[in-house]
Amino acid sequence: MKAALDARDTDDNRPVLIMAEDEGRFGRLNDPRRAWAPQAVRPLAPRQIVREFVYVFAAVCPRIGRMTSLILPFANTDMMNLFLAHLAREFKDFLVLLLMDQAGWHLSQGLKVPENLRLLPLPPYSPELNPVEHIWDEVREKGFINQIFPTLDAVEDRLCQELIALENDSERLSSMTLFPYLDITL
Repeated sequence: MKAALDARDTDDNRPVLIMAEDEGRFGRLNDPRRAWAPQAVRPLAPRQIVREFVYVFAAVCPRIGRMTSLILPFANTDMMNLFLAHLAREFKDFLVLLLMDQAGWHLSQGLKVPENLRLLPLPPYSPELNPVEHIWDEVREKGFINQIFPTLDAVEDRLCQELIALENDSERLSSMTLFPYLDITL
């Protein structure tokens, strides 16, 4: 983190935000879960296996309880470039230190990093360090448990509802994602 801050221009007085980024895959392939039912009633849980997916790219700033996301058709370098440009516009008044895993498209030579973003890799194989993983758990639990969707558009609609609900609840977002190692002042 210190190296990323030392590399910035001495005249750059923008406030610094520490954010975390990740991608989640959502689709029409569901996973039935236990459900509550009255005594002697067996609950029905629909099952669907349709291999259609969309990807959500999201970045969260736990300290201020703010998140931004995009639903995209693939997870690759081109989509990552779109998301980084979107993130840079959303947080144009800040210098963003962006924690991310080491997926292939995060390390690609074709990645175009905007000037107000600094990418910081998390250690390999350590999803427990990425607070965005909690967002995926929350979205799946609140919007996708024991649900089937007739189309991929219906999946996207539900994703939009759940992501907007999270984006509008900064207190809940902070409580889910403010890991102790991120609770620092720069």
